[in-house]
Amino acid sequence: MSYPVDHKTVFVLDRSPLFASSCNQSIEYDVLSKTRTPGIIPAAPIMKSLWTCNVEVMAEYMRIVYDIFPSKKLIRVVTGSQSLNGWTQKDQNIQHVMLGLGQIGPPNTTSKDDDYSMMHGLSHAIEILCEPTEIQAEDMDTIQNNGRIICLTSVKSEAQVRMLEECVTDALNQHNKLAAASDSLMVIEHCELLLIHIVPVGDDTKIVDKANRQVSPQLNSEVYSTQSGRHLYNRLIQLVQQHYTLASTTVTGIPMKEEQNASSSANYDVEILHPFSVHQDLLKSAHGDGLVIPSKEGLPTETITLKWCTPKSNVVEMHYCTDVHRVTPVDVNSRPSSCLTNFLLSGRAVMLEQPKKTGIKVISHMLASHGGEIFIHAIHTGRSLLEDPPSISEGCGGRVTDYRINDFGEFMKENRLAPALPNMLEEPEDPPLDRAQSHLERMSRYWPMVIGETIIFNMASHIDPLPTLIVKETLDEDDVIECRKAIYHVVGMESRNEALPITSSGSRAKGPKRDEQYRQMWSELEALVGAHASTSPMHQRILDCILDCKKTDDSKPSPRKGEKSVKEEKMDVESQAEQSWKELEKYEKMTEREKQDANKADIAPQPKRQRTGLEGPFTPTGAGPQNLLSLWTNRIKSVHSRRHEEFSGRQESGEGIAELYKHLNEPKETGEQTKI
Repeated sequence: MSYPVDHKTVFVLDRSPLFASSCNQSIEYDVLSKTRTPGIIPAAPIMKSLWTCNVEVMAEYMRIVYDIFPSKKLIRVVTGSQSLNGWTQKDQNIQHVMLGLGQIGPPNTTSKDDDYSMMHGLSHAIEILCEPTEIQAEDMDTIQNNGRIICLTSVKSEAQVRMLEECVTDALNQHNKLAAASDSLMVIEHCELLLIHIVPVGDDTKIVDKANRQVSPQLNSEVYSTQSGRHLYNRLIQLVQQHYTLASTTVTGIPMKEEQNASSSANYDVEILHPFSVHQDLLKSAHGDGLVIPSKEGLPTETITLKWCTPKSNVVEMHYCTDVHRVTPVDVNSRPSSCLTNFLLSGRAVMLEQPKKTGIKVISHMLASHGGEIFIHAIHTGRSLLEDPPSISEGCGGRVTDYRINDFGEFMKENRLAPALPNMLEEPEDPPLDRAQSHLERMSRYWPMVIGETIIFNMASHIDPLPTLIVKETLDEDDVIECRKAIYHVVGMESRNEALPITSSGSRAKGPKRDEQYRQMWSELEALVGAHASTSPMHQRILDCILDCKKTDDSKPSPRKGEKSVKEEKMDVESQAEQSWKELEKYEKMTEREKQDANKADIAPQPKRQRTGLEGPFTPTGAGPQNLLSLWTNRIKSVHSRRHEEFSGRQESGEGIAELYKHLNEPKETGEQTKI
């Protein structure tokens, strides 16, 4: 197990006489000079020393870390060869460090400059990094020891920077050898060294910044150059966000009464720091555009703006939160930060919404206190998991309401994971997780999600146990026989022209409904078995059986045109005969006068028309009622017309009149014409 580098941090303060000098940044304290009252001499400016600026910036770094991470993020302070606190939790507080710094005192300008004072401090920092913390002491054999050293110093040249890096490398190797031979020390696996070169405000740094680079397998180094005062503060705030993966949120629009005029109020902004994970969901969502802006505190970092939302309830547990972390203000001593802190510690909650020009407001975060500490809560902006699940008809693809919900429940039950037995874990070639994934892949190769998209799964009682057996990894001869029985059962259903037990939405084809349903059923059954045909030769045999049954079904001869016409002709003759018998019965019931009139109508002269050679002498052409003789004549005519072969001359002539002996008038080869 490896603890991160930020678990152990050591500050090394340079206490050389150089840091007793002024930082060249004055402190504004003379209020009378701002009124420009005549006759008043302005007070002399007061400036902090470089040592004071280093101590204040280090204390601010520690405050941010201790506010957000009360434990597991430990910091120690070293100056010279003295350590001001320990790794125990009781020593991890700013008051303890400040008490030790007060006892040591500021640098003495009259003391001699010791070039090796920083080397002693860096060597002592490596030594205390070998000491285990309370958490590391619980299991020193398996935990890897990592740490970071932040050195606030002033170097003269690039050569001195390399000398300090070599000093840390030598100390790291020596103390690792001592720790390897000791039971109470830990070997340093990796260490990060940050050298911060500090000069008074307005002076040239002369040292170039160097990014993180590897000095040795166990040591990485970074070099930063900055001026003291406000510049050093900005640099350390930027570094603390990088070292501990922090993010910034600016709460805008905080209503606050004016300090000098209590009857009026104004809106203020407060910037707070917290772990970056609070903003992960916000940056991934579609509402994160335009929220990231430069820091309003003048820091070289970015912040996310969230608008104050007037709280309407004191209940802070009513919202569904996805993440929660401690927060700390960037400027802890400002009046807006103090008012916001006191407001939250009183038990109130503050909702933070994303500023939007149009549309409804989106509340994404909440500030509330728990046990005297202030936390920021990331509120889920989408549908809460605690609410009722969405209707399945609201999914992709429109309002689909016929999902196989019950079948999917059974599918999940059949594919549940269970803890592996000890003997399963001893098989490196086939791990249980790989087998589980392979099983799930086989079970889901062909699994329609909608009832209307499947036929075979709606008639499971007729094809069981084929769907259950086909997904197995291995099949025996009995399984193949059972699958064939199910296939032959479906063949029998089709031969008996039985209706398939499916829903009305299962077939949407244009052809004959029942035939089209069987065609779709065979295609789907082939797709199901074909998806598993490559599993084993037994699976392939089942697919071959389905293909043979489909081939037999497709090879059924369709009715020929001749047969169809004979059948229709037979039906026509039967209907005509039945009609003739009815007319005969009606004729017998007529009187003599009516019979004579009917006979005259039958033998009435018809208009002459051109004969085609296919008409008999008794072919009726009128539209009146026909007697039995005319019906029989039509029957004989239709039969003969089908058997009759048309005269070739009439077929070749376009007008239907064939010209006989058309070659008689053609000239002979000698040019003479034939005489008749």
